[in-house]
Amino acid sequence: MNEDILAILATQALPGQPEATYVALERLTHRLVGHKLFTLLYVDGDEVARVYSSRPDEYPVAGRKPMAKTPWGDLVMTGQKPYLGADKAGIRWAFFDHALIESMGLGSVINIPVLYDGACIGTMNILDAEHHYKASDIDLLLPLAPLLIPAFLTARHSAGLA
Repeated sequence: MNEDILAILATQALPGQPEATYVALERLTHRLVGHKLFTLLYVDGDEVARVYSSRPDEYPVAGRKPMAKTPWGDLVMTGQKPYLGADKAGIRWAFFDHALIESMGLGSVINIPVLYDGACIGTMNILDAEHHYKASDIDLLLPLAPLLIPAFLTARHSAGLA
C-alpha cells in the first residue's frame, strides 16, 4: 500500500491536475475494494459539489447535493466519520436520490471524509452492488483520503471558499 500512496503522490506532480490524481485514485480504489461508481465531492456550505465521477452520465461533474443537514451529514461531514451502507436500507437512509442509485444496480456505499485543519472538506465515495463492502474495506480506504487535500483545497478556492 505504501508504494500505491507514493505513486499517487508522484502523480500529483504531473500536468493535467487534478484529473490525473482523480483517475489514479479511482484505479487504486477499484483494485483495492472494487466499485461500480466512484465520485469525489468537496464541501461547500450545506452542499457537496462533485468534482469527479466515474459515471458522468448519471452523476455529472459539478452536480450538487444538499447533504449537511441530514443524518448522513451529521455523521460524515460534522462527525468526520466514514460511512458504510452495506445494503439498500443503508443507501435509503443516507441519500435522497436512492432511487437513481438503486436503478444503477448499486446497493452498498462507503463514504470517506477528507479532513483538513479540523474540518471535513470533501468526501471520497465508492458504490457497488448490495453487500459488496465490509467494515475492513474502510481501513484500506482511509489512508487514501489525505491524498485529495490539495485538489479539494484548489476546488474550494476556485469556488471562492476558504
